[in-house]
Amino acid sequence: MLKTGPGSLPHLKSAAGLHFKTYLLIFLMVIFGPLGNVLLGKGMKQIGASGTGTAVAALGLVPRILTSGTIWLGIGSLLTFFVAYMLVLSWADYSYVQPASAAAYGMVALLAHFILREVVTPMRWIGVILICLGVLLVGYTPPRTTDHS
Repeated sequence: MLKTGPGSLPHLKSAAGLHFKTYLLIFLMVIFGPLGNVLLGKGMKQIGASGTGTAVAALGLVPRILTSGTIWLGIGSLLTFFVAYMLVLSWADYSYVQPASAAAYGMVALLAHFILREVVTPMRWIGVILICLGVLLVGYTPPRTTDHS
């Protein structure tokens, strides 16, 4: 509950700062989660299939995976996503963070189109737009509805 009166200013300033940090970290999640996945996908396509699917064939991929810059960039992006995700969950409700971070589906479509050169059909674009509209609705709710005193 927000305090009112002369002593309320620090609390309001703190709430505004918390909202900014929440939005910033969700923005980082929306960028770095899909980017990491796209980079991993691109790196694995560059490396190629593992052959017959045996353990020996999979082990043969390890040196190529470990020397791929694209895969390391993907891992770094996903680590950034994961840290942002953990931090934002420490102060915002999961029921806010998860739907708000669904804006990443829009980023996935854009990255798939521009980086992976995939054809994104009009029906998929419509689906992405509907998801993003849902994200806007969630964005108008408070990030935190429980008192974590």
